[in-house]
Amino acid sequence: MRIKTLIAGACGLAVLPLTGVGTADAATAASTLQLPFPCGETWAGSSKSSAHTAGYEIDFNGSANDGNADLGRTVVAAGAGTVVMSEYRKTDGLGNVVKIRHSDGTVTLYGHLNARSVSNGATVRQGQKIGTVGKSSAKYNLIAHLHYEQRTSSGSIVPAKFNGATFAYPNQKVTSRNCGGGAQPQTGNNNGGGSSNPYSATQVCGSGFKQIDSQNLGSAGKVVLLYSAATGQNCVTTLRNSGSGKASVQAYLQVEGKARKKDAGSYQYYAGPVKDTARKTCVKWGGAIGSAKYDSPLEHCD
Repeated sequence: MRIKTLIAGACGLAVLPLTGVGTADAATAASTLQLPFPCGETWAGSSKSSAHTAGYEIDFNGSANDGNADLGRTVVAAGAGTVVMSEYRKTDGLGNVVKIRHSDGTVTLYGHLNARSVSNGATVRQGQKIGTVGKSSAKYNLIAHLHYEQRTSSGSIVPAKFNGATFAYPNQKVTSRNCGGGAQPQTGNNNGGGSSNPYSATQVCGSGFKQIDSQNLGSAGKVVLLYSAATGQNCVTTLRNSGSGKASVQAYLQVEGKARKKDAGSYQYYAGPVKDTARKTCVKWGGAIGSAKYDSPLEHCD
């Protein structure tokens, strides 16, 4: 990752102690946190900078070699909570930094921001914009990136988790599932246990997408095709009806003349978003939940 060679020595940041916070269980601290970027975006993370003294800090860029291309891109809250720091720091090299304390005592930190959108003491929702990617620092010459940490209530930096999965240190590309618009999944139903799916197709695919087709996958859920007139992109997501446990879920999109794009895994709520540009071009799309599947013909060519 390009950032490793350009900011070595720049992110050796002292752990800032917290006060007035209860103890947190490190094993469960990040269970509900999501990637700190808008739904559907894919970011390359690296912990390989020699200045990352704890070894669990992550520097994020939109791709492995994008220089300052990410300057000004949106950073969102990994989880709901209270802003316990929003300031410009000089001595430790953080520059513009936001720190959020979550309900279980976990703290997330977002450093080197170009701008901060929230103030100290503010209550924020998961997925709410808190700033923009930058390269701010009074001590170091950086390229634009987000320096991100997850900490216990005592201030110890711990392995980061996104959507319940531990980041694959030292490098991994991660697609954001921070898609709930700040809403927390609602658990439980009239029968006790289990839950309904709190996400819609437009939440998964993001602002500007409108549904143009869908196909039920028996009683398990549905696969949905959406389109954004502004960007010319199609988006496919497969949504489970139930949020109880996990299931094998997949979604795919293939633009005529291009390779198929696919997302598949053991998911609680949905697979995708899978996006590709398809202005006036035919597409094949589909998905599956368990053994129930749908494969479209080549269609939607307008």
